[in-house]
Amino acid sequence: MSMTKVNPFQSALQQLDKAAKLMGLDKTVHERLKQPKREIHFSLPIRMDNGAVKVFSGYRVQYDNSRGPNKGGIRFHPDTDINEVKALSFWMTFKCATVGIPLGGGKGGVTVNPKKLSERELERLSRAFMRALSNDVGPDKDVPAPDVYTNPKIMAWMSDEYNTLHGGRQLPGMITGKPLAVGGSEGRGYSTAQGGVYVVLELAKKLKLKKGAKVAIQGFGNAGSYMGKILAKKGYKIIAVSDSKGGILNEQGLDLAAVEKHKAATGSVINYAKAKTITNEQVLALECDILVPAALENVITKDNARNINAKAVVELANGPTTPEADEILIKRNIVVVPDILSNAGGVTVSYFEQVQNAYNYYWTEKEVLAKLEPIMIDSFNAVWAAKVKYNCDMRTAAYIHSARRIEQAMLAKGIANG
Repeated sequence: MSMTKVNPFQSALQQLDKAAKLMGLDKTVHERLKQPKREIHFSLPIRMDNGAVKVFSGYRVQYDNSRGPNKGGIRFHPDTDINEVKALSFWMTFKCATVGIPLGGGKGGVTVNPKKLSERELERLSRAFMRALSNDVGPDKDVPAPDVYTNPKIMAWMSDEYNTLHGGRQLPGMITGKPLAVGGSEGRGYSTAQGGVYVVLELAKKLKLKKGAKVAIQGFGNAGSYMGKILAKKGYKIIAVSDSKGGILNEQGLDLAAVEKHKAATGSVINYAKAKTITNEQVLALECDILVPAALENVITKDNARNINAKAVVELANGPTTPEADEILIKRNIVVVPDILSNAGGVTVSYFEQVQNAYNYYWTEKEVLAKLEPIMIDSFNAVWAAKVKYNCDMRTAAYIHSARRIEQAMLAKGIANG
């Protein structure tokens, strides 16, 4: 199989071009959205536990802030590069606009394999990242969050470093995804998955899916595992899950609590006794009602899109489907619910966390979910309405819906004229 490396930023721009043409997006706005407003590159020299100094590459891209402060995660991953960070910050811009929260898009990353760092090295790297950016982020400027291989503990270190650098002030709203003890929000840990579940339930009505519909999840990290557990409680049958080492299949449905225990004990879902071990490619090709790519970008490509056997793909990862694969899936009448809608629950609850930090007043989990559900349902229905109006696929409809909101903000401010 030919594995050409897809530039995710080029994919992102192709997605916008398609929508811009169909909706008649203002040409100046379109031009402005073809490149980020600001791109920051920096090096992070870290003293390792053995005394040697290692230099890591860090990035932060602030794509567009016409609708509010930039917002977006920080990922620590060995394959992270500037094109990936640019694409992710682009998607964040449109994701925030899709669900109508008053934020722009940003993203950060470090090219590193955090699994090879000790706890102390990881803390040094996290604090160094925040020192490098301390004047470029803030509650009213750019608000980071966790992403691939970063977590609440890392957010707490970064928050502490930022507060120290700003004269010991308490500014919890400068970063989200924090532990509850230091200003995190109830429900944030599983909010990406929960938002995805609300989308699946709406989609099931449109596709008339029956109870016990089969779901395959590629990626069993935080978002994928929570999505599986919540859907299983709603009566869906999770027939397959996978992680970076491979996948497991049981047509009768997996007991995800037992799978999680197995993964915790062995480091992977593979070789789980009550399932057949299969490859990640096989997970993608399973016959099911809903396929959930919940790992990294570019997993559904022109090379495997013809093998997809699901009625619908609900993107929980960012950018899992390339534009070429999209065209193949459209021709095959497979509905793809795009990342900028289906995984927007995470950024929505991050926004709630910011609001609570600004108030210094905190909501219960029930209150958080009561605010999240209507946003996800209304956004799904607005995108579905655009799909019907423009007779297009759901991704293009989501871009039309979100680009219209960005266009209104840019034109109102006059950004597009100078």
